[in-house]
Amino acid sequence: MTAPPVFRFAPSPNGELHLGHALSALVGADMAKRFGGRFLVRIEDIDTRRCRPEYIKHILEDLAWLGIQWEEPVLRQSEQFPVYIEAARQLEATGVLYPCYATRTEIAAAGRGGEGVDPDGVPLYPGRDKVLSACEAARRRSSGAPFALRLDMARALDLAGSVLKGRPLTFIELDAQGTPREVPAEPARWGDAIIVRKDVPASYHLAVVVDDARQGVSHVTRGLDLYPATGLHRLLQVLLGLPEPVYHHHRLVTDERGRKLAKSAHDTSLRSLRSQGWTLQRVREWLGLDRSFG
Repeated sequence: MTAPPVFRFAPSPNGELHLGHALSALVGADMAKRFGGRFLVRIEDIDTRRCRPEYIKHILEDLAWLGIQWEEPVLRQSEQFPVYIEAARQLEATGVLYPCYATRTEIAAAGRGGEGVDPDGVPLYPGRDKVLSACEAARRRSSGAPFALRLDMARALDLAGSVLKGRPLTFIELDAQGTPREVPAEPARWGDAIIVRKDVPASYHLAVVVDDARQGVSHVTRGLDLYPATGLHRLLQVLLGLPEPVYHHHRLVTDERGRKLAKSAHDTSLRSLRSQGWTLQRVREWLGLDRSFG
């Protein structure tokens, strides 16, 4: 008997959910119902400085108001650090990670030299610490200076090519009707991406692929703003020997100026809409979810 597909909604508790989050949660829950699947909620709180417990409570209240049902227990990334450390060690053992001591200021200054930016608009790292001598690398480690672990993209792509035996790195994308198509993955757009941060033992990219695999997530539904990240995630899945989920990147919710809604901009929260008398039906109609899966 084939196992049911597994979907998830994975917010960060660093602010209140807004209508953009409602779209993402409802798209995932709706697709889970359509395909007879399971639905999980995961709290992505590796950024322990910005995430707050009260926001977790509010997230679960908002999801319940949206009529969404999920399986317990709810996984919290802040409780999974040993798992991410082991995954990073696995990558280190293949030689695709290297320590980076550069500060954001140093990287930004180097980026002005023409290295370009990644899909998030962050200056690409020029690889200064990748060419440190063994003596200098040992001196820096012994000094106790904080460092991140970056992916040696060129080496990682070579290794992935060996694993895939020359097949191209791709992923499966579902359209709004659930029809699949194979599309190229482009992890090189991220350059030597950070895989382990200086302050916590994972980056978003490492944590999300590890958790999706551990939770058996077969269908990843998320916004188009994360479409570029999927190429990097597929690369990490290949390097770590993890299963390949399929993806659906739904449209984004924007304001009247075309700006994507964001917690950082304090866009109107679901809690506020609820206090104003909004109903689930009004949310679904406003989001156009009576017509498609987003």
